Amino acid sequence: MSLQPRSSGEIPAETMRVARAAFPKGSLAIRVRDELGVLFRDEDFADLFASRGRPAWSPAGLALLSVLQFVEGLTDRQAAEAVRARIDFKYALGLHLDDPGFDFSVLSEFRDRLAGADGGRRVLDGVLTAAWEKGLLKSVGRARTDSSHVLSSARELCWLEMVAETLRAALNALAQAAPQWLARIAEPDWFRHYATRAEESRFPKARVKRDEVGTRIGRDGMRLLQAVLTVDAPEGLRVLEEVETLRQVWVQSFCLVDGEVIRRSPKDRPPGANRLVTPFDPDARVGVKRNTMWDGYKIHLTETCGEDAPNLVTNVATTVATVADSAVNEEIHTSLAARGCLPAEHWVDAGYPTAAQVLTTWAEHGVELHGPLAGNTSSQAEGAFGLDAFAIDWERRQATCPNGVTATKWYTRADSKGLPVIQVRFPDSRCGPCPDLRSCVSSATGRRRELMLRQQQAEHDAIRSIRAEQQTDAWKERYKIRAGVEGTISQAVRRCGLRRSRYRGLTKTSLQHQLTGAAINLARIDAHLTDTPRARTRTSHFAALCPVELALDGTKQRTD
Repeated sequence: MSLQPRSSGEIPAETMRVARAAFPKGSLAIRVRDELGVLFRDEDFADLFASRGRPAWSPAGLALLSVLQFVEGLTDRQAAEAVRARIDFKYALGLHLDDPGFDFSVLSEFRDRLAGADGGRRVLDGVLTAAWEKGLLKSVGRARTDSSHVLSSARELCWLEMVAETLRAALNALAQAAPQWLARIAEPDWFRHYATRAEESRFPKARVKRDEVGTRIGRDGMRLLQAVLTVDAPEGLRVLEEVETLRQVWVQSFCLVDGEVIRRSPKDRPPGANRLVTPFDPDARVGVKRNTMWDGYKIHLTETCGEDAPNLVTNVATTVATVADSAVNEEIHTSLAARGCLPAEHWVDAGYPTAAQVLTTWAEHGVELHGPLAGNTSSQAEGAFGLDAFAIDWERRQATCPNGVTATKWYTRADSKGLPVIQVRFPDSRCGPCPDLRSCVSSATGRRRELMLRQQQAEHDAIRSIRAEQQTDAWKERYKIRAGVEGTISQAVRRCGLRRSRYRGLTKTSLQHQLTGAAINLARIDAHLTDTPRARTRTSHFAALCPVELALDGTKQRTD
């Protein structure tokens, strides 16, 4: 399909007259069009279309419709029907009243084009640019970020279902690509076991019988992989996505021992970051956060938090479920810098900040990163002989204990997480006779004290000062501003279905989240235009009776 940009963004006079008569108080689509004007231009999406071919429907209109679709939680069929039947949608899109719209499949095809070119960011940026021009977005101030889990669009499978469905998907793909070859090498039992979905059959309840079924599936899949890798197999079978998924699942699930296929033990399986959980969404991973476990992805929402303007989502980042929050800091700040939306203060929860990242964020972006730093859980962290009680001389590379003993053995090494640290070791000859040895050394048999320090003095000093500041009531009061971002996640879940991905794969899930961020912005701009008050945290009648002295530190006070 080719792009033929429309030169005029004006609303037809008849459409405007009828819309004003039908909506005397306006609607979200009408108010957004009146206040923000034309959000997108066809030229913004020119690289997504060929220069020749059948003319495509306006990509600018499809981009706006995609956002409105998420605002109202519409399916593709409902969104296409709204273009044909709803006057306020025709007004927002600048269409004539008799415009027949398009087939609903156009939206899916347009999303494919957006996903392949990271077009979701263009859509979110278009809304932010219009809000900036109207004075609704301010870059200098405060922002807050939080993450939430997102379930994969594919349902959760038990292990037997996963391996059986993986093999069945590979057989179906091979049957389409090389039917004659597959019919020749397929065993008769395969048609009985894998011709239908695994959920339509009944696996044995007994553990021994279930293990036998798993072993049989493993042998069948191994034989199929060996057949695909032979020289007699047709070309192109190895690169099929379903065959590659089969290979990965079999590597993580089975192994060969003396020529026999057996299931791998849990300790012999790949780490969670590389482990597939379903053949229908190869990008999904298992995520764990406290007592919550899910298959899918993780979203990071960043929004402004001011009083005189709507709180707008300025950045959306999507990762697989196994990526830690702290690993996304640099991506978030780099993206905010590219948009011109870097805040002066960035408030996050305990999963994001580390001492090194606090210093890096300030040095590279000029942003103060605020969030609870993880405490030192070492048995020697506090008390009269805690780490802070030792005097550290970084220039001379030595440390002095509270009793005046100096250690000069200063080593650079890596800790259990692979991070560079400095290990300081005190001499046995001075620690052994010390009367405070048992108070200083936690081990019952230890004869000397060792310290573990950050590799850089600036990082070491920063973490001490930050932890001290975060114990003050003033900082805890300021930190309450971060709780509001959880209300944003709740709004995205309730209004846009954020909790479950609509599509398969990280790329399309990321597109969904970008459109969700743009939809939340339009909804908040509309609430700002209609003077709708911001919602406050709901408190149950019983919780309201809680005495002030029993309230937890950092209780969420507001969701705005």
